[in-house]
Amino acid sequence: MEMKFVMIIILGFGFMFVFTAFQTMCNIEKTILDSISQEDDSFRGDGYTSLAILYLFFSLSNWLAPSFISFTGPRVAMVVGASTYTLFMITFLFPSTALLYVASAVLGLGASITWTGQGTYLARCSNAETISRNSGIFWALLQCSMFFGNLFVYYQFQDKTHIDKETRNLVIGVLTGVAILGIVFLAALRFMASNAEQDNELEQQHTGCGQALYALKLAGKLFCTKRMLLLSLAFFYTGLELSFFSGVFGSSIGFTSKIASTPKEIVGLVGICIGVGEVFGGGFFGILASKTTRFGRDPIVIAGYVLHMAAYLMTFLNLPNSAPFTDTTDISYLDPPSATMALVCAFLLGLGDACFNTQVYSMLGGEFVNNPVGAFALFKFTQSVAAAISFFYSSHFGLYVQLAILVATGTIGTVAFVIVEWSFKREHREMEK
Repeated sequence: MEMKFVMIIILGFGFMFVFTAFQTMCNIEKTILDSISQEDDSFRGDGYTSLAILYLFFSLSNWLAPSFISFTGPRVAMVVGASTYTLFMITFLFPSTALLYVASAVLGLGASITWTGQGTYLARCSNAETISRNSGIFWALLQCSMFFGNLFVYYQFQDKTHIDKETRNLVIGVLTGVAILGIVFLAALRFMASNAEQDNELEQQHTGCGQALYALKLAGKLFCTKRMLLLSLAFFYTGLELSFFSGVFGSSIGFTSKIASTPKEIVGLVGICIGVGEVFGGGFFGILASKTTRFGRDPIVIAGYVLHMAAYLMTFLNLPNSAPFTDTTDISYLDPPSATMALVCAFLLGLGDACFNTQVYSMLGGEFVNNPVGAFALFKFTQSVAAAISFFYSSHFGLYVQLAILVATGTIGTVAFVIVEWSFKREHREMEK
């Protein structure tokens, strides 16, 4: 087996274990913190605020991520960044409002170098022919994290209306151990040289602070191009929908009392169904990359848009407007709310997210080969800005307003992505003449 492909597999397993911990924690954080606050009157930590701080620092530090990676390389950056995910998990064993928010900020800094390092390493292990396959396979392995952590949470939260301290500590302890295993996989990655002209220029003509400043300058220059500005609209939507399905959707179901006798246990099943959709989409696009590449990336993104619009409509009909905030007996248009419909929506959200993200990775790794570090940093910058904004307004806007925002930004983002994809198709056809 080709060594670069083996490294993609190891990269996928590393992220799978780290994000088994983190994505599961995001899914249950609001529920966990709500239980802590019921036991400790001095605790004022809020899950949405924590995630908003995380993504705020994530977005700001993405501008510095290319400079950091110019010093360390993508492998070291991913190991250092993944360590901050483990630190974040550990803080839940020692409930403190201040500690929660500080750890969220530190994780935001670490996440920027983790994801920019991942995109850079993926690009270095790929070429124009393999980038779609590698992106799909990595995404499928990454999203397997939605299975294992949430399945564990489902069994631990079963028949519980309140998550007691013993259960919380067991879940957090296990997830922390899994995150550490992921760091071991990332540390095992081999060095991969860059094929990008600008990366080589960066390494050969600049050293020290000059290298870091040059990397920042390249990222800023790329951000101002017409194509990247258009793509930023699509990136922005992926941030909003990421925060919705990873933080708001599961909590809304857990707070909807009439959806089941013990709605908290359904939160784990929601995560599993999102994971099924993510893995199916990533695996499908990875295995059939040679066929899907012929038709371009735009049909897959349009399919993801349709799946998400269907999920938002069903969520609007199924869950009450007050669901994101706290336990509620309110209903929407269905009485009682349907747990089955909620799980179908979770699957559609996961599958649609896979459609968007695999094609974004494919475009950035395949079309921006001269500056993959800057391209992936800008993707994560825009996505995390959107996620931060979403988590801030999630504490104030009802479910229906949040769904309306997703519909509007999803439409704009999809159109923008299709325009850029068509421009690349025209460019390739002209080069072939």
